[in-house]
Amino acid sequence: MHGERVYQLALTLVPQIGDVQAKTLVQQLGSAKAVFQASMPALEKIEGIGTVRAKAIKSFGDFDRAEAELRFLETHNITPLFLTDAAYPQRLRHCLDAPTLLFYKGTADLNASKIIAIVGTRTNSEYGKTFTEKLVQELAAASVLVVSGLAYGIDAFAHKAALKNGLATVGVVGHGLDKIYPPAHTGLAQEMLKNGGLLTEFFSGTKPDKHNFPLRNRVVAGLADATVVVETLLSGGSMITAKLADAYNRDVFAVPGRTIDAKSAGCNYLIQQNKAIMLTDAAQLLQVMGWAETKTAKAKAQRTLFIELTDAEKKIVALLQEKETASLDEINISSGLSSSAVAAAILNLELQQVVAALPGKMLRLL
Repeated sequence: MHGERVYQLALTLVPQIGDVQAKTLVQQLGSAKAVFQASMPALEKIEGIGTVRAKAIKSFGDFDRAEAELRFLETHNITPLFLTDAAYPQRLRHCLDAPTLLFYKGTADLNASKIIAIVGTRTNSEYGKTFTEKLVQELAAASVLVVSGLAYGIDAFAHKAALKNGLATVGVVGHGLDKIYPPAHTGLAQEMLKNGGLLTEFFSGTKPDKHNFPLRNRVVAGLADATVVVETLLSGGSMITAKLADAYNRDVFAVPGRTIDAKSAGCNYLIQQNKAIMLTDAAQLLQVMGWAETKTAKAKAQRTLFIELTDAEKKIVALLQEKETASLDEINISSGLSSSAVAAAILNLELQQVVAALPGKMLRLL
């Protein structure tokens, strides 16, 4: 008999069983152990499994490899994260093709409140390097977790800038955690383990083969609230990551570049096709993501302390604090005030720079 963790590791080794099928099996049967203990007829009945996959599960016999991997994880202080574990990245779990099992070494919370993926070409320009470093520096005050792929170029600059500015940063790699690729980033990876970490879905001994990197890119895209593409050609890993993030209904930002620069062609294309928001600075990103709680918010709070509000004005301010934005009609109905009293109160609040009028008769607090 094996422990549940061994069954979890074994489930990822079964031929014919991919991440989608594994998720279905665990949802239907409750655990990895239950999957292996289920009868052939029970497995066959599960949608998407059928006879061939059921036979693959029932005939699986490589539990020794799963046990050897568990010993490796324990020896090297690596945490396995199965998709039902509380520590498994929740944003990623909601993606249809999320990995069944992840291997994580580090200190960062993979469920941090704000996570940004920053990706780009391995052969960046000085423009791309400078933009990445400035962006991360400006994001430092918002305490975001920076995710990237530990590759040469933009990835490495994003990780290094995060460490320099005291931000946690996680590298998602396309190989086992028994090695670092590229080897030149071994020192960087060691620093990231102190404030961030390394994450993979691949067993130890897995080489950084080319076909692993698109799989790695889906983890990068799925982990984050938004993906920033700094520089990329029209094809390549960063474009794959951007398209995956878009498919996962995550925000995608792209840094514009000159039309004559091949390294900016991918970013310009994403912007042109409305697949990405044109990004100019960190303040814009924080605003779009709703994270711009900033000095302005404190200033607003301080300003309102010194303004004498009438009861009608207080009602409107409280309503806008609750809803962020509200229409004039909503305010009229919810406040219980007459339309003339609402109009007078709003005018006074606008003059005192407490509220702002938006298109479509909408209002918000300043």
